[in-house]
Amino acid sequence: MKFFHIRYFYGLIIKVMIIPIFYITLIFLLGCNTDKQNNAMKTPPAYYKQENLPLYLPFSLHVDPMEKLLLVNFEKDPDRVYIGFEPQYFKDPENGEGLLVIAWRKDMHIDVYHESTLFPDPSKFDIAGKGLGCMQVVEFQKKKFEIFDNGVSVDIAFTDKFQRKIQVLISESNAKKRKPFGLLAPMGDAASNPSSMPLVFLYDFYFVRRNQTLFNVIIDNREHHPDKLPIPMDGAWMYFVRYSPDPFIVTFNPAQAGKIYPVLESEYVIELEKNGNGKEIKSLKKTTKGHQISLTFFPAFPQFNLIQDGIMTTGKFEIMAEESTGKVKGTYRIKTEEGKVHISINPDAGWEPKADRLSLKFLYAFAKTFKNWPKSYEWSATLKEENGNWHMDSHWKKL
Repeated sequence: MKFFHIRYFYGLIIKVMIIPIFYITLIFLLGCNTDKQNNAMKTPPAYYKQENLPLYLPFSLHVDPMEKLLLVNFEKDPDRVYIGFEPQYFKDPENGEGLLVIAWRKDMHIDVYHESTLFPDPSKFDIAGKGLGCMQVVEFQKKKFEIFDNGVSVDIAFTDKFQRKIQVLISESNAKKRKPFGLLAPMGDAASNPSSMPLVFLYDFYFVRRNQTLFNVIIDNREHHPDKLPIPMDGAWMYFVRYSPDPFIVTFNPAQAGKIYPVLESEYVIELEKNGNGKEIKSLKKTTKGHQISLTFFPAFPQFNLIQDGIMTTGKFEIMAEESTGKVKGTYRIKTEEGKVHISINPDAGWEPKADRLSLKFLYAFAKTFKNWPKSYEWSATLKEENGNWHMDSHWKKL
């Protein structure tokens, strides 16, 4: 269960607003992206031991199901505790079926309110700023959460941990056609000590339009005004309230400590390349909920348990869901010493979006953090063989 960082994302929009218009020509130049061929050399076969060993997979792509999400923030008119609400709806065996609301606090912790029909895992919320404050089962007096072609219709009411009544009411009736787009949510500094890299791909993403929209956020009988997007989008003024009826949430390489097992049967489609004695991973793909996520290596990722001691090698990788949500690119490194294998993954090339219209080119060209936020994540793992079994100790850190 993942979410945007409210304060962070709003700051990006402010930066875009103050950019001089004469830079638009440059946007077209920046928009002409070309994929440069990766000239990285394959791992020399001589690096490998002269043995035939089973293949291990040190990577994972976990999909966290979610039906839809909405983020409402009122940081400009805050409550004494909360600055935003994020309704999420689930319908799957992993989470159950029902409504969950993340309440963003001023101190950047979060409180989570959910129906009794859901069973969220508290450990998944460590990607949120300073982490989970409390998690509480509530009965929603109202729980309407619908997304239509012409916008959203929301009427959610519940009582928080302070026994205050909270209501979020949104009703869009704008007949103008929306122009939604695909986005990789900019997590930015949303986590201090992440246990994984959250990749929140949002399809059919858009903002709530101000014109012809009824909007109320009420906490303890006091109305709070939602923040506004400071620039028009597609010729319309928007609230800084955004939503997706089709989120695809991937948790890349969750931290772990323990035994790993040879690849026999896999939840992934794995493409291998033969290189001397080694079986190298060219790509792994996973398809679920009608979406596909892939991790591809250039050159193919070496068979780490076959590499001789004292070797260091590097390469490139990219993670891609679908074309509309772009690619995350970076560098992998492998070093073997004293019987241990050290692997690191850093998305140092950031996110490469698909900007297929002027408003998006403008946004991505000058709000650099949309593309740069993945660069601050680094995954490191140490692998060692003990008594015929391989063990991996891995973690993430923010650079």
